[in-house]
Order: sequence, then C-alpha cells, then structure tokens
Amino acid sequence: MNSQSPDPATADHDDLDSRYGRTAGHRRRQKAIAWVAGALIAAVFVAWVVWVAFDGTSATVEARDVGHLVVDDRTVRVDYEVSMPPGTAAQCAVEAQNDTHAIVGWKIVDIDASERFTRAFSITVITTETAVTGLIYQCWLV
Repeated sequence: MNSQSPDPATADHDDLDSRYGRTAGHRRRQKAIAWVAGALIAAVFVAWVVWVAFDGTSATVEARDVGHLVVDDRTVRVDYEVSMPPGTAAQCAVEAQNDTHAIVGWKIVDIDASERFTRAFSITVITTETAVTGLIYQCWLV
C-alpha cells in the first residue's frame, strides 16, 4: 500500500492546536493587538509629557510660616513669607488654632502684585477663643 495517510499523532496535535487557538493566524492577531496596545500606551505617554511641559500654568505660589505671637485671648499675630513670580497677585488663608487643633480664627489676605519674588508679611487674626498657634493654611494665585 502506497497511500500516504496522515500520521495520527500529527492529526491529533493539529486538532488540539486549532481547538485551543494555537494556530498561526491566532498568533499573528495576538502580535498585532500587542503592537497596537503598545503604540496606544506610548501615544498617551507622549501626549501627557507634552501637556505637562506646555500647559502654561507653571506659575506657583509658595508660603512659609515664619512665626506667630499670641497677643491675647482673642488675637494672634502670624508672620509669614510668600514667594511667587513677580507681577502676579495671590490670596492666602491664615488660620489660628487652639490646643485641640480646632480652627478658632480665619482670615483671607490679598497679596498684591510686586516686582519682588519673596516678601514677608504679618497679619493679625481675631479668634473666638485663646489660640495656641497661627499659620498659613494655603495660598493661591488670583
């Protein structure tokens, strides 16, 4: 007999590969999906880098507590420094806290534009009870 019959082991192997998705076409699709996913991730990363680099909001304001003085039962003086780009204005929230860290005084302060980068300020905050500390809560550009 000279007929060539397929090897039963090879036929079973090909059937199993086909059944479980291990064909050449399936491998090509998986590689294409991986390349597309990688390209999308790279594109998102590049877009994020460009957005961060050129978003135009690089001006920031920084505030630093220098000290405080409890003047009396209803008043605290807060000394602080503000650093921001020249020519920009800001606002700062100054707070006074009691011994349990509850806020007992609060004041919003306007910082006018100036040609100096860092400036020192002193503000008096009226409190509802005796404060033990006064500090800058936050500053922001306006």
